[in-house]
Amino acid sequence: MILHELISFDSLRLIWWLLLGTLLIAFALTDGFDLGTGTLLPFVARNDVERRVVINTVGPVWEGNQVWFILGGGAIFAAFPPLYAVSFSGFYLAMFAILAALIVRPVAFKFRSKREDATWRARWDWALFFGGAVPAALFGVAVGNVLLGVPFHLTPDLHSIYDGGPFGKFFGLLRPFALLCGAVSLAMLIVHGAGWIVLKTEGAIADRARRYGSVAAMLVLAGYALAGLWLAFGIEGYALAQAPLRDAPSNPLASTVIHGGSWLSAYADRPWIAIAPVMGFVGTAMAWRALRSGGELSPLGWSKMAVFGMISSVGLTIYPFLLPSTTDPHSSLTIWDASSSHQTLFVMLMATVIFLPMILAYTAWVYRVLWGKVTEDDVSDPDSHSY
Repeated sequence: MILHELISFDSLRLIWWLLLGTLLIAFALTDGFDLGTGTLLPFVARNDVERRVVINTVGPVWEGNQVWFILGGGAIFAAFPPLYAVSFSGFYLAMFAILAALIVRPVAFKFRSKREDATWRARWDWALFFGGAVPAALFGVAVGNVLLGVPFHLTPDLHSIYDGGPFGKFFGLLRPFALLCGAVSLAMLIVHGAGWIVLKTEGAIADRARRYGSVAAMLVLAGYALAGLWLAFGIEGYALAQAPLRDAPSNPLASTVIHGGSWLSAYADRPWIAIAPVMGFVGTAMAWRALRSGGELSPLGWSKMAVFGMISSVGLTIYPFLLPSTTDPHSSLTIWDASSSHQTLFVMLMATVIFLPMILAYTAWVYRVLWGKVTEDDVSDPDSHSY
């Protein structure tokens, strides 16, 4: 037996769908509170020392957290190449805006304290706000467009053509439902950032984070509920007209896709997936309660549950679709027809089994070493090497 045949092709496709979701959720759980903290920076900190305290809560960890974003993009490229080709082409300008914001963020970390000038530092503080808020919102806009479907089609030789036009690659993504998803994503990560600030700071900074986080949590609950109702009654879903060829070579054009009905019919077919949106609602509500009641660790813990549930609910709702097409439903990408080869998925899985536990162990060690609150005395110490 050939080594890669130890695990069936359909099992590997499902495993990599789960791993891709895991990597994206890990990015949201870790770098998500960095983005939320940056978004809250101008509002929870009122003077230079307080802003330095907030910045230094994420200063030692943001680079490591961002690795999950790289891993997620790499997993899409290697495990589902058609998804990478279509999404990075159709979302090109949005991706550029996200990357520009993520590039500005480390520059702001490094240069903010190079000069004592208040105007200089204020500009970099708003750069950190930009570097947090823009990706947080645009990631949600992207998710909203996945649920709506994207205007692309595949030629007979599987060359992907984006039908939205050059300006449609950005402005065409700003549809009302997608903007709502962007607002929910931004508010969700603000709650997450508030939970982190409460855990890592004390006094007035933590109190302000509780207030802003509480408001954001209420917006998340309202926006998530509205998005669910909109998805149920205002947006048509996609479905396979016949059983997928789970073990066949990848060919997105081999599937027959129906556009119509509701995405939420998935909950009738697989009732157990309702646990994901329930986790989203309960986690957000409990994060709001924990922020209001003075909890320190619990707001972050509950917000992690909310983030996990909300992101999972999207993947479970559209399963087995990865990216539906509005202009040619038969070009829609699913996990069964848009993956790499059997051998490629197996080799990648073996590498993941070896290296992912190492990454997790190192990450856990880093957070253990850096455990504790950041105080004004810490950032005022000239020997602390703080930002």
